[in-house]
Amino acid sequence: MGVISFARGMPGPDLLPIAEFADCARAALERDGATALNYGPPGGYPPLREWIAGRHDIDPGRVIVTNGSLQGFSFVARHLVKGGARFIVEAPCYDRSLSILRRLGAEVEQIELADDGLDIDALAGTVRAGDVVYTIPTFQNPSGRTLSRENRFRLIELVRERGALVFEDDPYGELRFEGDPLPRLFELADGQGVVFLSSFSKTVAPGIRTGYVILPEELVPEIEALVLENYVSPAIFVEAALYDFVTGGGYEPNLERVRDGLRIRRDAMTSALGRELAESATWSRPEGGYFLWLDLPTGVSGEALLTRASEDDVTFIKGADFFFHGGGEEAARLAYSFATAPEIDKGIGRLGRLVRAAAAVAA
Repeated sequence: MGVISFARGMPGPDLLPIAEFADCARAALERDGATALNYGPPGGYPPLREWIAGRHDIDPGRVIVTNGSLQGFSFVARHLVKGGARFIVEAPCYDRSLSILRRLGAEVEQIELADDGLDIDALAGTVRAGDVVYTIPTFQNPSGRTLSRENRFRLIELVRERGALVFEDDPYGELRFEGDPLPRLFELADGQGVVFLSSFSKTVAPGIRTGYVILPEELVPEIEALVLENYVSPAIFVEAALYDFVTGGGYEPNLERVRDGLRIRRDAMTSALGRELAESATWSRPEGGYFLWLDLPTGVSGEALLTRASEDDVTFIKGADFFFHGGGEEAARLAYSFATAPEIDKGIGRLGRLVRAAAAVAA
């Protein structure tokens, strides 16, 4: 079977629309090849920008299509940090975003997550005018937790009162396979005071490297200037093919297929964890997305466990990687998106054996 990976948040091959996207790429060339194969505007392929804007009920001029959503985060964070903004991040938080903030030399404060997402009471004790609250409110990476409806309203009210900005990162929101959907923060704020970031990496395929950011109108020229500093043109051909995919009837059926596949994998992982670690560890139970968070028994180091698990051909990301100022030493992020259900069952069996052994030594 080889290495069983619970590390990277990537879809299994069965969750990729390979044949469907190939048809869309061909259709894009036949429909608009002279545009698709040429340089394009910094904001991205105009028809795709208009489609995205329509879904969010905003002016297309506020949409910038980027080469992956992390690039959108990097551009916006660079601009905001240069302007002196302090970032308030979740703890744990997406490790790639933390790496960018470190590289930019940003001032960062971390707020611990509660069971239902960002701790709004703790945030109220520190947020101030000019701050940027960076959050993944739905099926958060790495914890899988989701900010409750009540606290979504509280967050918007709080940042408006204090004069702060919300930076909402939502790559997983459409991947709900259980429970009732919740409104985006961007929607609750009527598109004001919230920078919105999303991606087609999880809903279509990571290899197309297409994300987007919705900006306040006054920030658009600044971010487009950063785009032009970094590359001559976006990947217009890929964006044109994606436009055919989302407008040609392929998007919603693909979402349903991906949701079904993720639910099966989530169920396999939580069932195996219950069998292996019910008496010694705890974990989140996400209703969508790619990840869950495993809190290990007291005294069991995530870093040491990863070393032993790698020798047994199982990988994951240690919890400490997701904290800016320290934390998560006895935790792990487990991605259930890639491995098959039988692989997940076998991999958690190996991991459970190692955790129990480590816990016995720690005791």
